Amino acid sequence: MDFVDNHKLLLVTGLLVIGLALASLQAQSSPSSAPQAQQPAQDQNVPDAPSAVQPPPPQDKPPAEPPAATPDSSSAQPQPADKTPQTETPQGEQTQPPPMPPVQTVPPGTTVGQGTTNNKDQLYKFVVSTNFVQVPVTVKDSDGRLVDGLLPKDFAVYENGKKQQLSFFSSDPFELSVAILLDLGMPDTAVQKVNQTFPALIGAFSPYDEVSVYTYSSTVSQLTDFTGTTPRLTAALNQMKTVRGHNNGPPVLGGPLGPQGPTVNGVPVGGGPAPVYTPPKEAHVLNDAILRAALDLSKRDKTRRKVIFVISDGREMGSKASYSDVLKLLLAQGIQVKAIAVEGAALPLYGKLERLRLPREGYGNILPKYSSATGGGEPYTELSRNAIEDAYAKITSEARNQYTLGYTTRATASTVKREIEVKVTGHGRDLKIYAKDGYYPIASSRAQ
Repeated sequence: MDFVDNHKLLLVTGLLVIGLALASLQAQSSPSSAPQAQQPAQDQNVPDAPSAVQPPPPQDKPPAEPPAATPDSSSAQPQPADKTPQTETPQGEQTQPPPMPPVQTVPPGTTVGQGTTNNKDQLYKFVVSTNFVQVPVTVKDSDGRLVDGLLPKDFAVYENGKKQQLSFFSSDPFELSVAILLDLGMPDTAVQKVNQTFPALIGAFSPYDEVSVYTYSSTVSQLTDFTGTTPRLTAALNQMKTVRGHNNGPPVLGGPLGPQGPTVNGVPVGGGPAPVYTPPKEAHVLNDAILRAALDLSKRDKTRRKVIFVISDGREMGSKASYSDVLKLLLAQGIQVKAIAVEGAALPLYGKLERLRLPREGYGNILPKYSSATGGGEPYTELSRNAIEDAYAKITSEARNQYTLGYTTRATASTVKREIEVKVTGHGRDLKIYAKDGYYPIASSRAQ
């Protein structure tokens, strides 16, 4: 019995050993172990984002041929490549993702949350308030010399009798925009005297100023547009040296030097009645000339000081524009009138005649009225060539180096003149103060 049991045990043990040996051989030769050994190599070829529905084609597979064009798409133009990724549905259909929402931007220097707005109409706009009144002021002593070194506390400005609080003060020089008006209606001797002073006139301006030249007599003409002291301005003034003024004395209407033809005993040769000649109608359209210059100056840069420089005997007759209308424009635009009175206007005591206006004769000398009302000071009355040249430098220096006062008013836009008075306190009573006598409030403007 024991012999049989031992024999069975040995048989079972042998079968187990043989079975384990066969299993080991089968495991070594089986292909199921290959994926495990090659798994790291396959991981290197896996794309970054494979589709969860369809695996991507193998890398070594050539790209698929594009589908044949259908009749509906054969005429379609090629479209630029779209970088927007596309997704695939389980049925293989491609769908376009929703468009990206618009990006909101803000002006440079700001960040979101600083009160910015999405309304483009509110961006890059600013409002220019015109309730700020600027008053250029010239102060001279009893000898006519400029007074320097004054401070804001030395000035007092009154509007319609009420003292104003100054919010701006400057004594810095300004760049100039100047319109020069040359009177060609004066006698020829006066015109030729002025023509010889043009080199000094050009030298009175700085390279930063801009100048335009006008002439007038019975009409107004502009010789040059606003330009710097360039050869163009010099050439234009050099051409003026050939222009002649009026003949001295009354016009000749008869006699050997008259315009009529030859006569015998007062009868024209060839018969017929003797012609009657009348003198041409004299005109000195100073108002029209200042109006033309003021309209052009109103378009210049507002950071410049605007001046109309008149060289004339001051006569006014025949203008379409009135003095009051021209003065209103000058005060509304802050334009000063400075003048050199020559010929008869430079004679002693002649300046007092500017307040007289004879019927059909116009004003004898209207320049003091313009210069006084606009803050340009008293006209320079010069007779000699050297005196005229010296006056050029004085006028441009005064215009460039004025005190500039400013205040804010509550006056609204209207056509009613606001009176201005400027006083200097604490420096004696011999000072002469030149400033505009008022202004006209104009409507506010906007810039974008």
